[in-house]
Amino acid sequence: MTALIKDIMYTSPVIPVMVINKLEHAVPLARALVEGGLKVLEITMRTPIALEAIKAIKANVPGAIVGAGTVISLETLQQALDVGSEFLVSPGVTETLIDAVLDSGVPILPGVITPSEAMRLMEKGITEMKFFPAEAAGGVPMLKSFAGPLPQITFCPTGGVNPKNALEYLSLKNVACVGGSWMAPAELVDAEDWDEIKRRATEAAGLSS
Repeated sequence: MTALIKDIMYTSPVIPVMVINKLEHAVPLARALVEGGLKVLEITMRTPIALEAIKAIKANVPGAIVGAGTVISLETLQQALDVGSEFLVSPGVTETLIDAVLDSGVPILPGVITPSEAMRLMEKGITEMKFFPAEAAGGVPMLKSFAGPLPQITFCPTGGVNPKNALEYLSLKNVACVGGSWMAPAELVDAEDWDEIKRRATEAAGLSS
């Protein structure tokens, strides 16, 4: 399982974090991102139609690797599994949630901000983690500090990551990718400006260390 989530993390340098409010936006938004080169999509489970959006994207956007974000409980975990999520993302971790995810066999990117949280996950064989909220939790300097004592861990920083600081994160040896929403901000989605979203996705897909 660990190898699979690592493969997903290295698919592209940026994972779009998508909050979808209208079901009719799900497929064209996902298609614009995938055509722009961002194949790994995190659909946050923060809206009433998020689960339907995951199903719609999986059915209609070839090449998309569709995951569920904001998995915070056994209930949201089961909902994410029921719609066929290919990976899971959580803002934090609990023993109960992680054990259930490991039993499911579906790869997860669990959120941490402290060495203690990271070490508890390492005890369960997890070495790929989301660093969240990245900027608020110390950003690049914090991740550099992790690298010394915990070189086994590969991170996906999310939260406050943007085009101005993404490359700084991606230059770190312990960072595989970053998560962000700047490719598809709410105003562009509401305007259904799929061309501009595709252009931004192409730019993001071209980021590298």
